[in-house]
Formats: sequence, C-alpha cells, structure tokens
Amino acid sequence: MVTISTQRLDDTLAEASAPIDMLLTNAARGQWRRFLPGASTLKLGAAIADRPSVVADEVVGLVRELARVGTGNSEITPNKRDRRFNDAAWLSNPWLRAILQGYLAIDQSARSVIGELELDWRDRERVEFALENILDAVSPSNIPGINPLSLKALIDTGGFSAVRGVRNLLRDFAKAPRVPAMVDTSGFTVGVNIAATDGAVVLSTPSFELIHYHPVTEAVGKLPLLIVPPLINKYYVVDLAPGRSLVEYLISQGQQVFTLSWRNPTAEQRDWGVDEYAKAVIRAFDAVQEIAGTERAHTLSLCSGGALMSMVAAHLSAIGQGDRIASVSLGVNVLDQSQAGLQAALAGKKSAKAAIKYSASKGYLDGGALAEMFAWMRPNDLVWSYWVNNYLQGKDPAPFDVLFWNADTTRMTAALHRDFIELFLDNKLAKAGTATLLGTAIDLSGVKADSYVVAGVADHISPWQASYRSALLLGGDTRFVLSTSGHIACMVNPPSNPKASFRVNPEMRANAEDWLGGSKKVHGSWWPDYAQWLADRNEGNVPAPRELGSEQYPAGVRAPGQYVFES
Repeated sequence: MVTISTQRLDDTLAEASAPIDMLLTNAARGQWRRFLPGASTLKLGAAIADRPSVVADEVVGLVRELARVGTGNSEITPNKRDRRFNDAAWLSNPWLRAILQGYLAIDQSARSVIGELELDWRDRERVEFALENILDAVSPSNIPGINPLSLKALIDTGGFSAVRGVRNLLRDFAKAPRVPAMVDTSGFTVGVNIAATDGAVVLSTPSFELIHYHPVTEAVGKLPLLIVPPLINKYYVVDLAPGRSLVEYLISQGQQVFTLSWRNPTAEQRDWGVDEYAKAVIRAFDAVQEIAGTERAHTLSLCSGGALMSMVAAHLSAIGQGDRIASVSLGVNVLDQSQAGLQAALAGKKSAKAAIKYSASKGYLDGGALAEMFAWMRPNDLVWSYWVNNYLQGKDPAPFDVLFWNADTTRMTAALHRDFIELFLDNKLAKAGTATLLGTAIDLSGVKADSYVVAGVADHISPWQASYRSALLLGGDTRFVLSTSGHIACMVNPPSNPKASFRVNPEMRANAEDWLGGSKKVHGSWWPDYAQWLADRNEGNVPAPRELGSEQYPAGVRAPGQYVFES
C-alpha cells in the first residue's frame, strides 16, 4: 500500500516538476556551467568597485559578529521555517551553535552585499542564483559528523547508516539526473495505482495517443474537454493517484474528458518541430469533436503545452476557425517572457545557440538534464534535504505520486527544442505577428474564447506575475486564479486538501499587483471553481455516451495506452 505523503511535501518537495520553457537553454549546458554567472561576474566586480564601502562595511560587521559568536554572545538564530536546522541540538550544543551562527553570519553578510549593489535585474538574478547555490552547498547541515541527524543515525544503526549512505550515493550518481533520489518509485505502477482512470485510446498516431475517459455520470456536458499536457514528462500529471487526479475529478463533475499522451521521441523524430506538434493537436481536436458530435470543444493545457495550445488557438482564429475553441484554459503557463524570473535571466543568445547545437547533435534534449536543472533551482528543498536523508542518515526517500511522475522523464525533439528557444528568447508570443505557426502569423489577441488561467503563488518556474501578463495577451474574457503552492502542487489540488485556497478577482486589471490588491481569498481547491466555470460554458448537458470513441475512432487499447510506458 502506497502512502501519499503530506501537504508539506506538496508545498515544497513537489516543486521538482514539469518542464519550463526558458530552462530549455540551460538544461543543455554542462552541469557546472549552469551555475556560473558568466558576464555578470564582471558587472558584479564593477558594481563592487563603484561602491567599495559596501563590502568594507559588511566585512567589519561580519568580523564583529564572528567575535560575538566566538565568545558565545551572538543572538543570531535560524529562520523558524528553515528546516535544515530544526534539530534542537543546533542551539543546545554550544559547539554546534557556534558553527551554525558563524555560517548564518557569513550567509547574511554575503546576501546583504549583493542586495546593496547596483545591478540590473538579469545580473542580479544570475549572481544571486550562483551565491545561493554556494551558500547552500557549504551549509554545516550537509556535512557528515556535524549535522546532528547524521550522528544520531550512526548511533541508532550501529554505523550501518554510513554504509547505506555510501550505497545510496553510488546509486544516485550512476546516471542522470545526478542529484539525490527524491522518491521511492517501487510503490507505484502506471495504469494500476497511478494514471489509472478508466478510459481507452481512440486515436493512435506516430506522435500521440488520444485517450477518451469513461463517463461516470448519467449526463455529461455537451462540449468535450481536450487536455494538452506538457511536452516533456508524461501526461499523467493530470491523472495521478485516485483521489488526486484532475481527470477523475472533472469526470465526476459530468465533463467529457480527453487527453493527449505524447510519444517519447528519439533521435529518429529529431525534425518534429512546433508545426508538427500543432498538427497533432488539431488532429486530436478533430477527433474529439467528431466523437462528441459537436463543432466546439474546451481545451486545458499545462506549462509548455499551454504555449503550443495558445498558438494553435491563434492559428485557428486567423484562418476563420476560432469558434471551434469553446474555451482556453492554461495552467502554470508563461507566454510573455519579459522578466520571467530566474529562468529568463539565465538564458542568453550565446547559451541558446550552444543549447540548440547540443540537442541537434543528439537529435533530442534529454529529460534527465531538465530534471537535474529543476532540482538545482531550489537546492535546499530538492537536493540538500535529500542529501541529508539519503546519505547522511542512510535512509531511502518516501513514496510520493508527484515525484514518481517527475522522475518519469521524456525527451524533447531537437527541432521543438530549437523552436521553443527561439520563440521565448525573443519573446515572440508577446509581440503580435512575430511568431508563425503553420504559415500563419500568430496574434494571441485574436483568441476570443473565454479563458481560465491558473497560477501558483510560490511557482519558481512560471512566476504568477508572468502568468498574469500572459493572460492579458488573450483576446477573450479571462478568469485568473492564483492558487496556493508552486508549479505542480497548485495544479494537483484536490478538494480534499484542507489547506488549499485561491484568490480571484473578476476584474482583469492592467498589472498583477493591482489585480492582487482587488482580489479575494477563497478557501478550498480551485478545482470545483473550474468545474463550474466549464459547466457554465457547456451549452447544456446530453446523455453520457455508453461507449467510448465512435465508429470513425473506435476504442482500442485501454488507458493509459502504450506511449506512456516508453522510456
């Protein structure tokens, strides 16, 4: 029996998820080059030269604080939310307390210096990223023999924790992603206790399978819903363990649900670019409408799948077929990449060319490299906490459905990798007519269907403010929802989650801060809100179909299909 982990895991550990567009550049770089601030180092040096007093003042202050630490008079304490130092021994043992306080004093001084220097947002993001990784790496909590948890584990196990720690280290670093394992995958089986919602494949093509799910209500909404998942990682982030599956929930609310399951490409599919994937979405759309007997359908797309679906919707609008889209829903998606956070700051023209060249030589971008990059985005939560658990304490990680999905990576074709980098590096989707799809100039304001946009307040991959700016690009009426949690935890948000809440504001304002100021907090998950929003646009109900698929698209292999098992 698999135990689904706690909300704490939902809020923090699950952040190692899903692909993000601007990380496509950095995932293709060498492991250590990703952490170097590059030219920003020179600008940092120039900023220090302009204001040497900033460094001098901090050094003087640091020396005084270290003197207080040495005499036992320092009052520095760790942040109560910093779980690295939760063990009481860090403060009760005078030696450990001195080590901890010395580390915190250096940490605070280094961050203070960077905070006071004049740097533009891109250089600041790069330098702070590098600094954070260095400071986190040298934390005393990561050192065997100093972290009290490692000492207690040695005593409790008679020394066997050290043996298991070495074994775990050799296992984890034998292959990419070369980071500590975050999940015990042995308790999950795809199609049995994850990706287990009843359905069947009704269309199989070289690039995707289309899954039609079995209704569980007597009547269903007249208009079906097509889910377009991210283009890296498997589709079943929308169909995790029973009780935590968005697909399962929407079916229970009387929605007709279909989802794409992308093929895991190899070098043989290296030439599949964004046009090829757009054709796939349109073909799936044709099938969904034929099966449901309608001329319109809703769409829900996540992360990079949202960028693709938004372009498809704009293309259909441009060729006079915009009415086929009943509504456009986007989850944790960024279309406007201007100052889209750390990911955008880390990307540059030179590194982008290198990334494109790298994937072209292999024929694909490996998902393991992306998973590695995601982990280093939040090193304390996603690397060092598991360093302590797996190696210092010699324990195995816990089972968790989100992290099981996250570890089930896929590849991205070289052509799609190139197309996405070129789209986002030049922020083409935010500039009408700059990007093209299937020969059509893309103008997102031409998408007149209503839209439902979900973002996570703690999303470190798709910052909610960038998601908000992206929502303003669409031409129809928009309901923007700001959920608790981060990139994936905000999407995997079943009504049973007692800590869930979200913010809404019926008025879309000029910027995210104004929107937030006029928003109200709603307790509970946003899933019921979304189900009702869809129902209001379903154009009524019809009797639920007794059979999956249709004569033209007969039900074939049972869900989750075959592509989901490709490694």
